[in-house]
Amino acid sequence: MAGPKITIYTDGAARGNPGPGGYGIVLLSGKYRKEISEGFKLTTNNRMELLAVIVALETLKIPGSEVTIYTDSKYVADAVTKGWVFNWLKKRFKGKKNPDLWLRFLEIYKKHTVKFIWVKGHANNPLNERCDELAVEASLQPILKEDTGYNPE
Repeated sequence: MAGPKITIYTDGAARGNPGPGGYGIVLLSGKYRKEISEGFKLTTNNRMELLAVIVALETLKIPGSEVTIYTDSKYVADAVTKGWVFNWLKKRFKGKKNPDLWLRFLEIYKKHTVKFIWVKGHANNPLNERCDELAVEASLQPILKEDTGYNPE
């Protein structure tokens, strides 16, 4: 039996790249809607884009959910839909950035049926715009978490 159908919109932002950053998520399931965001002191845009997807999937309570993720990140969408991340895993992420997050992603990804849809950023998609607002607001908070996996090399 398939799990519930979930629609997720995600976005990440970093000011300075690297710099302060955050992610924003809008989860939709039937009549339910949940917004999630968090900010970090020093990170990158790609890390926030990927972390948004991870946190969204980790938030789901029922394994086997049918999930459609809308993201404006080609980095995330292409890595999964074109199979790159699976090749990176075989090569132990040699020469690739953010292996800590990709490994975390792969762990939660396999628990659901996930489809990615790329959307153009800042193109008047209301839910993508809301995620961007959440990400930017999170990055502007006076107290930000440490992105412990960020490695400036």
